[in-house]
Amino acid sequence: MTAPFGVTPGDSSGVGPEILLKAFRDGRIEVPVVVYGDVQALLHYARRLGYAVPLNVIEGPAGYEPGALNVIDHGILREADITPGRLNARSGAAAREYVIGAARAALSGEIAGMVTLPMNKEATQLTDPGFVGHTELIGAVCGVEDVTIMLASRELIVTHVSTHCSLAEAIRRVKQPRIRTILKLTGDAVGRLVENPRIAVAGLNPHAGEHGLFGREEIEEIQPAVEWAREQGMQVEGPIPPDTVFYMAVRRKRFDVIVCMYHDQGHVPLKLLDFEGGVNVALGLPIIRTSVDHGTAFDIAGQGTAQTASFENALEFAVRLARISGTGPGRSQEG
Repeated sequence: MTAPFGVTPGDSSGVGPEILLKAFRDGRIEVPVVVYGDVQALLHYARRLGYAVPLNVIEGPAGYEPGALNVIDHGILREADITPGRLNARSGAAAREYVIGAARAALSGEIAGMVTLPMNKEATQLTDPGFVGHTELIGAVCGVEDVTIMLASRELIVTHVSTHCSLAEAIRRVKQPRIRTILKLTGDAVGRLVENPRIAVAGLNPHAGEHGLFGREEIEEIQPAVEWAREQGMQVEGPIPPDTVFYMAVRRKRFDVIVCMYHDQGHVPLKLLDFEGGVNVALGLPIIRTSVDHGTAFDIAGQGTAQTASFENALEFAVRLARISGTGPGRSQEG
């Protein structure tokens, strides 16, 4: 059969399960998918919201049956454990296990890639204090450390030197080796979508440091990394003042991607441009992983009002990457 894509529904106290159910109900899932989650959580939301979605519990991707939402049931949560909109240690721990299960399946080649719906960091940290985020967890499962996230929308693509850490720590991480790694990951990833991508590198400080007046990171760390990337044959410019680089990329179309120095530097403009449709892509992993670019939205969980656009785009992007790499629809598997 064609290798399906794995989907993790995220924290069952948030909007992930209902987004998955709604997208399936509305015919927005057009490729085979297998859900790594708890069938009781999906049943809870299907009943609560009146979604007539047929659920089929299977032992593994080889048992996939068309016409239903196929679920590998982790058996962690009962319906009584589901608390829409409320912090729940049990659902936070379960969400972590779904991700581990899907990542292992992707590593073994059972699935073509994985698409993740949102986890709640605070809930998961109640049982795993060291949990930082999806990308780092999947990296640990895959045995890699040099990972980052790329955010993609219709108008903008950004990657990050650091993501889930304090701003003070983010500044400390602006070092040549890390910037080189992110430039290489960015060039490799975007180069699969655009030939010889034009990469902009944002500065860290106002006005990109103003020749050292507002900081020396641009002179001592960022510029040398940019020069290194050029020596590798990459088409890179920077460091460019953060307050102009996004205008240059979006309005002037001068760049295909921007390498940002920290989380909010890239997230804020992308979410302003396309809050509902943005896609999160993990870079540096030996597997394909995309995700929605929003959180668990506890304030609207269980109300049936959550939008499915980001999930649909994330699945579409995963399919696109899999086709490029030869692991998606069209790749045959035994079983």
